[in-house]
Amino acid sequence: MYSALVLASASALMVSTVFGQSLTINSFGGAYEDAHRKCVIAPFEDATGSTVEIVTAYSADALARLRAQRDAPEFDVVHFSGGQEIVAAQEGLLLPIDEASLVNAGDLYDIARSNLEGGEGPAYSIAAIGLVYNVEKTPQAPQSWVDVLDPIYGRHLVLTDISNAYGMLGFLMINQINGGDLGNIEPGLDAVAELLDGGAVVVSTSPELQRAFAEGDAWLAPYASDYAFTLRSSGLPANFAQAAEGAPASFITASLVVGRDNKDLALQFIDMSISKEAQECFAHELRYSPTNMTVELPDAVAADVAYGAGAASGLLRFDPTVIEANRSDWVDMWNRTISR
Repeated sequence: MYSALVLASASALMVSTVFGQSLTINSFGGAYEDAHRKCVIAPFEDATGSTVEIVTAYSADALARLRAQRDAPEFDVVHFSGGQEIVAAQEGLLLPIDEASLVNAGDLYDIARSNLEGGEGPAYSIAAIGLVYNVEKTPQAPQSWVDVLDPIYGRHLVLTDISNAYGMLGFLMINQINGGDLGNIEPGLDAVAELLDGGAVVVSTSPELQRAFAEGDAWLAPYASDYAFTLRSSGLPANFAQAAEGAPASFITASLVVGRDNKDLALQFIDMSISKEAQECFAHELRYSPTNMTVELPDAVAADVAYGAGAASGLLRFDPTVIEANRSDWVDMWNRTISR
């Protein structure tokens, strides 16, 4: 359905037919890659007559490849989900993008196109971090990050290890509501210690989180919007709430790589990625939050994502470069806290 919609909208993009040309991109494997093919890759190939070669490479690996291949990069378009486009742009690995070269750029929220001229590609989806809760067990839908601290949850609160990207963002929000910032995470660690004393548990991966919900022990977990949909799809009574203080967000971006000779085709691919139709498809398939303000979602889908101008204004982005610079030390401090 959505492939057809994207193809039908090709006339709204700067699409030219380029039979015989190809692009090489990275994608993230699994269900994400399936959705990527459905929402962008297959429609793009149909619309342009080109071929898209996919290398499964997660963000950290993709950045490592760019660095190692600086003189002969394999990717035309590189996708990141952890802010690596900021680092890659600073290192001269990404090309600046003229906003005028993307027909759909004007439809993006400002947060999704804040530094195109600096080489940071646009965000075409967002994983918003908020409060995933059990609708049958939770007394009322949580509305604030402060609710995480409520003793009523006790052993029914599930935290995620900060070695997990979503766990890191949830922790930084707990740190912030307790008076901390990126220069001081002690308030967050003190809060986590108190929560653990109250019975809260820590998991490391999404499957562990799902198991906790399946066993009925989990009532509340700071985690990503898309995972509430994953839980519900498996038959569990889970919903997502975007807290009043805002939702830290993992931006999924598409950037133009330096040193490749098919820039125009790569820009067409990026343009389709940020289109209304492609983002509606991602929201339906994976419950990622759209960055295109023209997206229209039915209520059932909208309830699982950060949707609309009001919700978009509540999205927060902790500086990925600061996180990366401190990650090792913070993980050590976290490990000492949860093991004592």
